[in-house]
Amino acid sequence: MWNYFLNREQLRKRALKNATSEIMRDFLAAQVPPDTARWDDVEIVALDFETTGLKPQIDQILSYGKVHIKDGVIKLSSARHELIRPDKPIPEASAIIHHITDDQAINGRPIAQVLPELLEYLSGKVMLVHYNKIEQGFLNAACEKHYGSPFMIPTIDTLVLARRILTHRNHTLPTNRLRLFNLQADFKLPRYKAHNALNDAISTAELFLALEALITPKDSTLLKDLIL
Repeated sequence: MWNYFLNREQLRKRALKNATSEIMRDFLAAQVPPDTARWDDVEIVALDFETTGLKPQIDQILSYGKVHIKDGVIKLSSARHELIRPDKPIPEASAIIHHITDDQAINGRPIAQVLPELLEYLSGKVMLVHYNKIEQGFLNAACEKHYGSPFMIPTIDTLVLARRILTHRNHTLPTNRLRLFNLQADFKLPRYKAHNALNDAISTAELFLALEALITPKDSTLLKDLIL
């Protein structure tokens, strides 16, 4: 219960002190950007997962896509997409959404092999997602399972930023208004095939740039005004 009274940095130091895995010690020991930094002075990693469901404790990651934003620019050369092999069959209901089948997923690596690379990509950076509960939840569950430590990172959520801007404009927000695909249309951004992890990571990065320009039109927004 005392965790409630600790700030992000105190929680990170506590997790580092208790970490038993070298991989997690390295990740948690990496210096993270200060809240007072300008967002375009830090490296941001846009990350997206396709999963078998929405419950990190029982569902599994099937693929990830990522792309980096550096010096305020999306670096397409950093883009990566990879399938992840689950340890049980993919439910038909989820395959209909993301179009990843058991025959495709069998060619992927298991999460235990992919996770160290994901942590290396994110180490010392800011994570950018659309709907934090998915990426944060699944990464935390994976780190707890494989390393016995929580996953902790400064995070920007474009869903939260979009809600802030649209609410400020006195827009009504029906349930589906904040979906990534719909926000692409609202902010006149390129639209890609949905439910592909790399497409969604790039879309999230593009949406973030559009939102940041609205939050602080004449300057660069500070991280403290963006991160959760």
